Amino acid sequence: MRLIASLIAALFLSIGITRAQTVWRMPTEYPASAMPGEGVAVFAAEVRKRLEGRLSIQPSYNAEMGFRSADMPAAVAAGRIEAADAFGGSLGQASVALALPSLPFLTASVDEAKRQAGIARPYYEKALDRMGLKLLYVTPWPPSGIWSRNALAGPADVRALSIRTYDATSTEVLTRAGARAQNLSFADVMPKLQDGSVTAVLSSGDGGAGRRLWTHLPHFTAVSYAVPLSFAFVGKAAFNALPPEQRAAVEEAAQATEARQWQVIGGRLQQNYSTMRANGVIIAATIPEGMAHQLRIAAKPVVEAWMAAAGDEGRKVVEEFQR
Repeated sequence: MRLIASLIAALFLSIGITRAQTVWRMPTEYPASAMPGEGVAVFAAEVRKRLEGRLSIQPSYNAEMGFRSADMPAAVAAGRIEAADAFGGSLGQASVALALPSLPFLTASVDEAKRQAGIARPYYEKALDRMGLKLLYVTPWPPSGIWSRNALAGPADVRALSIRTYDATSTEVLTRAGARAQNLSFADVMPKLQDGSVTAVLSSGDGGAGRRLWTHLPHFTAVSYAVPLSFAFVGKAAFNALPPEQRAAVEEAAQATEARQWQVIGGRLQQNYSTMRANGVIIAATIPEGMAHQLRIAAKPVVEAWMAAAGDEGRKVVEEFQR
């Protein structure tokens, strides 16, 4: 009897372990209504459709698990979480390659961003692989602009800003342009808006709409700074632990998710603008000429520094895109 009881206990323990191995916790620091949040939800649904519970994706939003984008590669590689969706600009310290889509004024439209992402995909995959991660899919953001308390009419207004930036690159660009720039996770922005230490935010209308920035910042200037990406990835150990047919299903689900993200981004900008205007946001759809010149001059040495750090591999990706 004791032997049978021990075998039964071992069986239930084995079942419990198997189930634990088929659950992937997948956080994002953004709201469920933002593009990365939607991507995680879509990916979970696509996996569920193909694997019917044999693998379950458990999304979490708004950094509820305590992970900011910059924390996520190490956390996933170490197995603290199985997968994640992280903003590419925040991953620049982990890999120069992943900062590429956040470089200023390289892509002028969503179509250009999609073409660049296709060219750069092997570059991104290799960078994540070196960290023990597997790229699942990318999510595009609408073009980044500046949310501010007051309208921006020219260079002097930029120099007056205390602005939240989203990566080291944008921090340097805005600093060179004369603003007081702080690199902050979106999850940390709202308290600083409330206490007045931040008076502007570099973000797309998508992230801003999700966080209701219009409560504090009723102006949005479409500077078309970049069309950045978020990267969804899983630890290679977690992925390789799946049976081959499940790995194939996960890859199919990731491809379907990415296709959906590129499909919906086209109408997302106007949808966001409509929501923003309904909440009293005044949108400047074109950037004043003097301000555009100011930002591009500030961006040039930053892009050149990235090219130098990225070496031949990164430079070839950019050159192929610019042909």
